[in-house]
Amino acid sequence: MAPPYGESSAVIAPAPDFSSKDSKESSSFFTVNFDHFQILRAIGKGSFGKVCIVQKKDTKKMYAMKYMNKLKCVERNEVRNVFKELQIMQNLEHPFLVNFWYSFQDEEDMFMVVDLLLGGDLRYHLQQNVHFSESTVKLYICELALALHYLRNKHIIHRDIKPDNILLDEHGHAHLTDFNIAAIVKDDLKATSIAGTKPYMAPELFQPVEGTHPGYSFAVDWWSLGITAYELLRGQRPYIMRSSTPASEILQSFHKVHPYYPAALSAEIKSLLRKLLCIDAQQRLSSLSELQDMDYLSDVNWDAVLNKQVPPGFIPNRRRLNCDPTFELEEMILESKPLHKKKKRLARKTRENGGSDGSPQVILTILIFILNPHRHGENMQTPHREDPGHPAGESNPGPPRCEATAQPTTPPCHLV
Repeated sequence: MAPPYGESSAVIAPAPDFSSKDSKESSSFFTVNFDHFQILRAIGKGSFGKVCIVQKKDTKKMYAMKYMNKLKCVERNEVRNVFKELQIMQNLEHPFLVNFWYSFQDEEDMFMVVDLLLGGDLRYHLQQNVHFSESTVKLYICELALALHYLRNKHIIHRDIKPDNILLDEHGHAHLTDFNIAAIVKDDLKATSIAGTKPYMAPELFQPVEGTHPGYSFAVDWWSLGITAYELLRGQRPYIMRSSTPASEILQSFHKVHPYYPAALSAEIKSLLRKLLCIDAQQRLSSLSELQDMDYLSDVNWDAVLNKQVPPGFIPNRRRLNCDPTFELEEMILESKPLHKKKKRLARKTRENGGSDGSPQVILTILIFILNPHRHGENMQTPHREDPGHPAGESNPGPPRCEATAQPTTPPCHLV
Protein backbone atom coordinates (compact mmCIF):
# COMPACT_ATOMS: atom_id res chain seq x y z
CA MET A 1 0.00 0.00 0.00
CA ALA A 2 1.31 3.43 -0.89
CA PRO A 3 1.88 5.91 1.94
CA PRO A 4 -0.86 8.46 2.58
CA TYR A 5 -0.74 11.38 0.18
CA GLY A 6 -2.05 14.47 1.93
CA GLU A 7 -4.41 14.64 4.88
CA SER A 8 -7.99 13.51 5.23
CA SER A 9 -10.40 16.40 5.22
CA ALA A 10 -13.21 15.33 2.88
CA VAL A 11 -16.73 16.08 4.00
CA ILE A 12 -18.06 12.78 5.33
CA ALA A 13 -21.76 12.30 5.90
CA PRO A 14 -22.93 11.11 9.34
CA ALA A 15 -23.23 7.37 9.81
CA PRO A 16 -26.75 6.07 9.14
CA ASP A 17 -29.16 4.81 11.76
CA PHE A 18 -28.41 1.14 12.34
CA SER A 19 -31.83 0.31 13.70
CA SER A 20 -33.34 0.04 10.24
CA LYS A 21 -32.54 -0.55 6.60
CA ASP A 22 -34.55 0.21 3.51
CA SER A 23 -37.46 -1.96 2.43
CA LYS A 24 -35.23 -4.38 0.50
CA GLU A 25 -33.67 -5.64 3.71
CA SER A 26 -36.34 -6.99 5.98
CA SER A 27 -34.30 -9.76 7.61
CA SER A 28 -33.36 -9.55 11.27
CA PHE A 29 -30.05 -8.43 12.75
CA PHE A 30 -27.07 -10.63 13.56
CA THR A 31 -28.14 -13.73 11.65
CA VAL A 32 -25.18 -14.15 9.30
CA ASN A 33 -21.68 -15.24 10.23
CA PHE A 34 -18.69 -17.11 8.85
CA ASP A 35 -20.30 -20.51 9.45
CA HIS A 36 -23.07 -19.73 6.97
CA PHE A 37 -20.65 -19.81 4.04
CA GLN A 38 -18.61 -22.50 2.35
CA ILE A 39 -15.19 -21.24 1.25
CA LEU A 40 -14.41 -22.30 -2.32
CA ARG A 41 -11.21 -20.57 -3.46
CA ALA A 42 -9.13 -17.40 -3.24
CA ILE A 43 -9.37 -15.11 -6.26
CA GLY A 44 -7.74 -11.82 -5.36
CA LYS A 45 -6.04 -9.54 -2.90
CA GLY A 46 -5.67 -5.83 -2.36
CA SER A 47 -3.52 -3.59 -0.20
CA PHE A 48 -4.66 -5.14 3.08
CA GLY A 49 -7.51 -7.51 2.24
CA LYS A 50 -8.23 -10.65 0.26
CA VAL A 51 -11.16 -11.92 -1.81
CA CYS A 52 -12.51 -15.44 -2.12
CA ILE A 53 -15.47 -17.18 -3.73
CA VAL A 54 -18.03 -18.44 -1.22
CA GLN A 55 -21.37 -20.22 -1.34
CA LYS A 56 -24.10 -19.51 1.18
CA LYS A 57 -25.01 -22.89 2.59
CA ASP A 58 -28.78 -22.44 2.88
CA THR A 59 -29.52 -20.80 -0.48
CA LYS A 60 -26.55 -22.23 -2.46
CA LYS A 61 -26.00 -18.76 -3.91
CA MET A 62 -22.50 -17.71 -4.89
CA TYR A 63 -20.82 -14.53 -3.67
CA ALA A 64 -17.45 -12.87 -3.41
CA MET A 65 -16.26 -12.37 0.16
CA LYS A 66 -13.70 -9.71 1.01
CA TYR A 67 -11.98 -10.23 4.34
CA MET A 68 -9.54 -8.03 6.21
CA ASN A 69 -7.40 -8.97 9.21
CA LYS A 70 -8.37 -6.79 12.17
CA LEU A 71 -4.87 -6.50 13.58
CA LYS A 72 -3.45 -5.41 10.22
CA CYS A 73 -6.25 -2.86 9.80
CA VAL A 74 -5.46 -1.38 13.20
CA GLU A 75 -1.69 -1.42 12.62
CA ARG A 76 -2.10 0.36 9.27
CA ASN A 77 -4.69 2.78 10.65
CA GLU A 78 -7.20 1.59 8.03
CA VAL A 79 -10.18 0.88 10.29
CA ARG A 80 -11.80 4.20 9.45
CA ASN A 81 -11.64 3.48 5.72
CA VAL A 82 -13.08 0.00 6.17
CA PHE A 83 -16.08 1.29 8.08
CA LYS A 84 -16.53 4.17 5.65
CA GLU A 85 -16.59 1.70 2.74
CA LEU A 86 -19.24 -0.33 4.54
CA GLN A 87 -21.25 2.80 5.29
CA ILE A 88 -21.26 3.70 1.61
CA MET A 89 -21.81 0.26 0.11
CA GLN A 90 -24.76 -0.79 2.25
CA ASN A 91 -26.77 2.13 0.85
CA LEU A 92 -26.02 1.45 -2.83
CA GLU A 93 -27.60 -0.83 -5.41
CA HIS A 94 -27.13 -0.38 -9.15
CA PRO A 95 -26.73 -2.63 -12.22
CA PHE A 96 -23.19 -1.36 -12.84
CA LEU A 97 -21.84 -1.51 -9.30
CA VAL A 98 -20.56 -4.48 -7.32
CA ASN A 99 -23.38 -4.58 -4.79
CA PHE A 100 -23.13 -5.30 -1.06
CA TRP A 101 -25.04 -8.16 0.62
CA TYR A 102 -23.72 -8.99 4.11
CA SER A 103 -21.09 -7.97 6.63
CA PHE A 104 -19.90 -9.55 9.87
CA GLN A 105 -16.76 -10.14 11.92
CA ASP A 106 -15.09 -12.74 14.08
CA GLU A 107 -12.05 -12.71 16.37
CA GLU A 108 -9.57 -12.35 13.51
CA ASP A 109 -11.22 -10.74 10.51
CA MET A 110 -13.86 -8.37 9.19
CA PHE A 111 -15.92 -9.63 6.23
CA MET A 112 -17.93 -8.04 3.44
CA VAL A 113 -19.98 -10.25 1.10
CA VAL A 114 -20.73 -8.76 -2.32
CA ASP A 115 -21.82 -9.70 -5.84
CA LEU A 116 -19.79 -12.41 -7.52
CA LEU A 117 -18.55 -11.48 -10.99
CA LEU A 118 -16.99 -14.14 -13.17
CA GLY A 119 -15.46 -11.97 -15.88
CA GLY A 120 -12.40 -10.63 -14.06
CA ASP A 121 -11.25 -7.03 -13.88
CA LEU A 122 -10.11 -4.91 -16.81
CA ARG A 123 -6.53 -4.82 -15.52
CA TYR A 124 -6.36 -8.59 -15.81
CA HIS A 125 -7.59 -8.47 -19.41
CA LEU A 126 -5.13 -5.71 -20.30
CA GLN A 127 -2.36 -7.90 -18.90
CA GLN A 128 -3.67 -10.72 -21.09
CA ASN A 129 -3.18 -8.39 -24.10
CA VAL A 130 -6.88 -8.20 -24.89
CA HIS A 131 -7.61 -5.67 -27.64
CA PHE A 132 -10.73 -3.70 -26.77
CA SER A 133 -12.59 -2.38 -29.80
CA GLU A 134 -13.92 1.16 -29.95
CA SER A 135 -17.51 -0.07 -29.75
CA THR A 136 -16.70 -2.11 -26.64
CA VAL A 137 -15.09 0.85 -24.90
CA LYS A 138 -18.01 3.04 -25.95
CA LEU A 139 -20.39 0.69 -24.12
CA TYR A 140 -18.14 0.63 -21.04
CA ILE A 141 -18.21 4.43 -20.98
CA CYS A 142 -22.01 4.41 -21.17
CA GLU A 143 -22.39 1.80 -18.42
CA LEU A 144 -19.91 3.49 -16.10
CA ALA A 145 -21.42 6.91 -16.81
CA LEU A 146 -24.76 5.57 -15.57
CA ALA A 147 -23.00 4.33 -12.42
CA LEU A 148 -21.33 7.72 -11.90
CA HIS A 149 -24.66 9.49 -12.37
CA TYR A 150 -26.17 7.24 -9.70
CA LEU A 151 -23.25 7.89 -7.33
CA ARG A 152 -23.54 11.63 -7.88
CA ASN A 153 -27.19 11.50 -6.87
CA LYS A 154 -25.96 9.75 -3.71
CA HIS A 155 -23.33 12.51 -3.17
CA ILE A 156 -20.45 10.06 -3.64
CA ILE A 157 -17.12 10.70 -5.36
CA HIS A 158 -15.46 7.34 -6.03
CA ARG A 159 -11.89 8.74 -6.38
CA ASP A 160 -10.27 5.52 -7.58
CA ILE A 161 -11.68 4.64 -11.00
CA LYS A 162 -9.16 2.54 -12.94
CA PRO A 163 -9.08 -0.81 -14.78
CA ASP A 164 -8.31 -2.65 -11.53
CA ASN A 165 -11.62 -1.48 -10.04
CA ILE A 166 -13.85 -2.27 -13.02
CA LEU A 167 -15.06 -5.87 -13.02
CA LEU A 168 -16.88 -7.71 -15.79
CA ASP A 169 -19.75 -10.10 -15.32
CA GLU A 170 -19.83 -13.28 -17.38
CA HIS A 171 -21.65 -11.47 -20.19
CA GLY A 172 -19.06 -8.69 -20.34
CA HIS A 173 -20.91 -5.81 -18.65
CA ALA A 174 -18.84 -3.42 -16.51
CA HIS A 175 -19.25 -3.02 -12.74
CA LEU A 176 -17.48 -0.47 -10.55
CA THR A 177 -16.06 -1.68 -7.24
CA ASP A 178 -13.85 -0.63 -4.29
CA PHE A 179 -15.21 2.32 -2.31
CA ASN A 180 -12.37 2.23 0.21
CA ILE A 181 -11.26 5.81 -0.48
CA ALA A 182 -14.57 7.24 -1.70
CA ALA A 183 -15.83 10.54 -0.30
CA ILE A 184 -19.34 11.68 0.52
CA VAL A 185 -19.93 15.37 -0.22
CA LYS A 186 -23.18 17.25 0.26
CA ASP A 187 -24.72 20.71 -0.10
CA ASP A 188 -22.42 21.74 -2.95
CA LEU A 189 -19.37 21.37 -0.72
CA LYS A 190 -16.10 20.05 -2.08
CA ALA A 191 -13.69 17.33 -1.04
CA THR A 192 -10.26 18.65 -0.08
CA SER A 193 -8.24 15.57 0.82
CA ILE A 194 -5.91 14.05 -1.76
CA ALA A 195 -6.78 10.45 -2.62
CA GLY A 196 -6.56 8.13 -5.57
CA THR A 197 -4.08 6.29 -7.78
CA LYS A 198 -1.73 8.90 -9.23
CA PRO A 199 -1.83 7.95 -12.95
CA TYR A 200 -5.64 8.24 -12.85
CA MET A 201 -5.95 11.34 -10.64
CA ALA A 202 -7.30 14.56 -12.15
CA PRO A 203 -5.08 17.67 -12.50
CA GLU A 204 -7.00 19.65 -9.88
CA LEU A 205 -5.84 17.14 -7.27
CA PHE A 206 -2.23 18.20 -7.89
CA GLN A 207 -2.71 21.96 -7.73
CA PRO A 208 -0.12 23.72 -5.55
CA VAL A 209 -1.64 24.41 -2.17
CA GLU A 210 -1.00 27.20 0.29
CA GLY A 211 -3.00 26.42 3.39
CA THR A 212 -6.27 24.66 2.61
CA HIS A 213 -6.74 22.81 -0.68
CA PRO A 214 -9.29 24.66 -2.86
CA GLY A 215 -11.23 21.45 -3.26
CA TYR A 216 -12.65 19.38 -6.08
CA SER A 217 -15.86 17.61 -6.94
CA PHE A 218 -17.38 14.90 -9.15
CA ALA A 219 -15.39 15.91 -12.23
CA VAL A 220 -12.37 13.96 -10.92
CA ASP A 221 -14.18 10.67 -11.56
CA TRP A 222 -14.89 11.62 -15.17
CA TRP A 223 -11.19 12.37 -15.72
CA SER A 224 -10.36 8.92 -14.35
CA LEU A 225 -12.95 7.41 -16.69
CA GLY A 226 -11.25 9.18 -19.60
CA ILE A 227 -7.81 7.88 -18.61
CA THR A 228 -9.24 4.36 -18.28
CA ALA A 229 -11.00 4.51 -21.66
CA TYR A 230 -7.81 5.78 -23.34
CA GLU A 231 -5.80 2.96 -21.76
CA LEU A 232 -8.29 0.33 -22.92
CA LEU A 233 -8.11 1.62 -26.48
CA ARG A 234 -4.33 2.05 -26.67
CA GLY A 235 -2.93 -0.34 -24.07
CA GLN A 236 -1.15 2.54 -22.35
CA ARG A 237 -2.08 5.72 -20.51
CA PRO A 238 -1.88 9.19 -22.10
CA TYR A 239 0.47 10.53 -19.41
CA ILE A 240 3.52 8.62 -18.19
CA MET A 241 3.70 8.72 -14.40
CA ARG A 242 4.11 6.40 -11.44
CA SER A 243 3.07 6.43 -7.81
CA SER A 244 6.53 7.81 -6.96
CA THR A 245 6.35 10.72 -9.44
CA PRO A 246 6.33 14.06 -7.55
CA ALA A 247 3.14 16.09 -7.79
CA SER A 248 5.00 19.05 -9.30
CA GLU A 249 6.25 16.90 -12.20
CA ILE A 250 2.79 15.46 -12.75
CA LEU A 251 1.24 18.92 -12.89
CA GLN A 252 3.86 20.06 -15.42
CA SER A 253 3.23 17.04 -17.62
CA PHE A 254 -0.46 17.90 -17.89
CA HIS A 255 0.48 21.22 -19.50
CA LYS A 256 3.47 20.07 -21.55
CA VAL A 257 2.39 16.65 -22.81
CA HIS A 258 -0.35 16.39 -25.41
CA PRO A 259 -1.97 12.92 -25.51
CA TYR A 260 -1.46 11.08 -28.79
CA TYR A 261 -4.58 9.90 -30.59
CA PRO A 262 -3.90 7.26 -33.28
CA ALA A 263 -5.41 7.76 -36.72
CA ALA A 264 -7.18 4.42 -36.32
CA LEU A 265 -9.50 5.94 -33.71
CA SER A 266 -12.62 7.62 -35.01
CA ALA A 267 -12.92 11.39 -34.80
CA GLU A 268 -15.94 10.93 -32.54
CA ILE A 269 -14.16 8.86 -29.88
CA LYS A 270 -11.20 11.26 -29.99
CA SER A 271 -13.55 14.16 -29.34
CA LEU A 272 -15.11 12.32 -26.40
CA LEU A 273 -11.71 11.49 -24.89
CA ARG A 274 -10.57 15.10 -25.23
CA LYS A 275 -13.69 16.30 -23.41
CA LEU A 276 -13.11 13.79 -20.61
CA LEU A 277 -9.41 14.69 -20.41
CA CYS A 278 -9.90 18.44 -20.31
CA ILE A 279 -7.38 19.95 -17.88
CA ASP A 280 -9.88 22.56 -16.70
CA ALA A 281 -12.37 20.82 -14.41
CA GLN A 282 -14.99 23.48 -15.14
CA GLN A 283 -14.83 22.73 -18.88
CA ARG A 284 -14.52 18.95 -18.56
CA LEU A 285 -17.35 16.64 -19.57
CA SER A 286 -18.53 15.57 -16.13
CA SER A 287 -22.19 14.62 -16.21
CA LEU A 288 -24.46 12.07 -17.83
CA SER A 289 -26.52 14.76 -19.55
CA GLU A 290 -23.42 16.23 -21.22
CA LEU A 291 -22.44 12.77 -22.42
CA GLN A 292 -25.90 12.04 -23.78
CA ASP A 293 -25.87 15.32 -25.73
CA MET A 294 -22.87 14.25 -27.80
CA ASP A 295 -23.59 13.30 -31.42
CA TYR A 296 -21.32 10.26 -30.99
CA LEU A 297 -23.84 8.80 -28.53
CA SER A 298 -27.01 9.81 -30.35
CA ASP A 299 -27.58 6.19 -31.37
CA VAL A 300 -27.45 4.89 -27.78
CA ASN A 301 -30.64 3.49 -26.28
CA TRP A 302 -29.95 4.40 -22.66
CA ASP A 303 -32.81 2.33 -21.25
CA ALA A 304 -31.43 -0.71 -23.06
CA VAL A 305 -27.96 0.00 -21.67
CA LEU A 306 -29.31 0.31 -18.12
CA ASN A 307 -31.17 -2.99 -18.49
CA LYS A 308 -28.08 -4.73 -19.92
CA GLN A 309 -29.83 -5.37 -23.22
CA VAL A 310 -26.92 -4.08 -25.30
CA PRO A 311 -24.49 -6.99 -25.87
CA PRO A 312 -20.85 -6.13 -25.08
CA GLY A 313 -18.27 -6.60 -27.80
CA PHE A 314 -15.94 -8.49 -25.46
CA ILE A 315 -17.17 -11.54 -23.55
CA PRO A 316 -14.78 -13.06 -20.98
CA ASN A 317 -13.81 -16.70 -21.32
CA ARG A 318 -16.43 -18.67 -19.39
CA ARG A 319 -14.33 -21.84 -19.28
CA ARG A 320 -11.82 -20.39 -16.85
CA LEU A 321 -11.68 -18.13 -13.83
CA ASN A 322 -10.49 -14.76 -15.09
CA CYS A 323 -7.98 -13.95 -12.37
CA ASP A 324 -4.40 -14.71 -11.40
CA PRO A 325 -4.21 -18.40 -10.30
CA THR A 326 -1.36 -17.63 -7.91
CA PHE A 327 -3.84 -16.16 -5.41
CA GLU A 328 -5.13 -19.64 -4.63
CA LEU A 329 -1.60 -21.06 -4.34
CA GLU A 330 -0.57 -18.28 -1.97
CA GLU A 331 -3.60 -18.93 0.22
CA MET A 332 -2.97 -22.68 0.35
CA ILE A 333 0.83 -22.69 0.64
CA LEU A 334 2.11 -19.35 1.96
CA GLU A 335 -0.72 -18.05 4.13
CA SER A 336 -0.02 -18.76 7.80
CA LYS A 337 -3.71 -18.51 8.71
CA PRO A 338 -5.65 -19.89 5.72
CA LEU A 339 -9.34 -19.08 5.68
CA HIS A 340 -10.52 -22.63 5.10
CA LYS A 341 -8.94 -23.69 8.42
CA LYS A 342 -10.36 -20.78 10.42
CA LYS A 343 -13.04 -22.68 12.34
CA LYS A 344 -10.64 -25.29 13.72
CA ARG A 345 -7.98 -22.67 14.39
CA LEU A 346 -10.29 -20.41 16.40
CA ALA A 347 -11.71 -23.33 18.36
CA ARG A 348 -8.20 -24.47 19.30
CA LYS A 349 -7.18 -20.91 20.17
CA THR A 350 -10.18 -20.49 22.46
CA ARG A 351 -9.40 -23.74 24.28
CA GLU A 352 -5.76 -22.78 24.74
CA ASN A 353 -6.74 -19.41 26.19
CA GLY A 354 -9.37 -20.75 28.53
CA GLY A 355 -12.30 -19.39 26.55
CA SER A 356 -10.63 -16.16 25.42
CA ASP A 357 -9.68 -15.51 21.81
CA GLY A 358 -6.29 -14.23 22.92
CA SER A 359 -6.56 -10.90 21.11
CA PRO A 360 -8.33 -8.52 23.52
CA GLN A 361 -6.55 -5.41 22.25
CA VAL A 362 -7.74 -5.94 18.68
CA ILE A 363 -11.30 -6.67 19.79
CA LEU A 364 -11.27 -3.66 22.12
CA THR A 365 -10.09 -1.39 19.33
CA ILE A 366 -12.80 -2.63 16.97
CA LEU A 367 -15.42 -2.27 19.70
CA ILE A 368 -14.44 1.37 20.16
CA PHE A 369 -15.30 1.95 16.52
CA ILE A 370 -18.53 -0.02 16.82
CA LEU A 371 -19.71 1.83 19.92
CA ASN A 372 -18.99 5.24 18.39
CA PRO A 373 -20.47 4.92 14.88
CA HIS A 374 -21.03 8.64 14.31
CA ARG A 375 -17.35 9.23 14.90
CA HIS A 376 -15.75 6.25 13.26
CA GLY A 377 -18.05 4.23 11.01
CA GLU A 378 -20.43 1.32 11.40
CA ASN A 379 -21.09 -1.85 13.23
CA MET A 380 -19.78 -4.66 11.06
CA GLN A 381 -22.75 -6.84 12.01
CA THR A 382 -25.25 -5.32 9.62
CA PRO A 383 -28.64 -6.67 8.61
CA HIS A 384 -28.62 -8.49 5.32
CA ARG A 385 -30.89 -8.68 2.32
CA GLU A 386 -32.06 -11.76 0.51
CA ASP A 387 -33.41 -11.94 -3.02
CA PRO A 388 -36.79 -13.72 -2.68
CA GLY A 389 -37.40 -13.44 -6.40
CA HIS A 390 -34.66 -15.96 -7.17
CA PRO A 391 -34.93 -19.51 -5.81
CA ALA A 392 -31.97 -21.25 -4.27
CA GLY A 393 -29.24 -22.03 -6.74
CA GLU A 394 -29.98 -19.08 -9.02
CA SER A 395 -27.93 -15.93 -9.22
CA ASN A 396 -28.85 -12.74 -7.43
CA PRO A 397 -29.69 -11.00 -9.64
CA GLY A 398 -28.57 -12.35 -13.02
CA PRO A 399 -25.85 -14.98 -13.47
CA PRO A 400 -23.27 -15.75 -10.78
CA ARG A 401 -20.57 -13.12 -10.73
CA CYS A 402 -17.03 -13.14 -9.45
CA GLU A 403 -15.09 -10.30 -7.89
CA ALA A 404 -11.61 -11.16 -9.15
CA THR A 405 -9.53 -8.18 -8.16
CA ALA A 406 -6.01 -8.26 -9.56
CA GLN A 407 -3.14 -6.71 -7.64
CA PRO A 408 -2.98 -3.05 -8.69
CA THR A 409 0.01 -2.20 -10.84
CA THR A 410 0.09 1.23 -9.21
CA PRO A 411 -0.93 1.34 -5.55
CA PRO A 412 -3.51 3.94 -4.54
CA CYS A 413 -2.80 6.85 -2.23
CA HIS A 414 -5.04 5.83 0.66
CA LEU A 415 -6.40 8.24 3.21
CA VAL A 416 -6.51 7.59 6.90
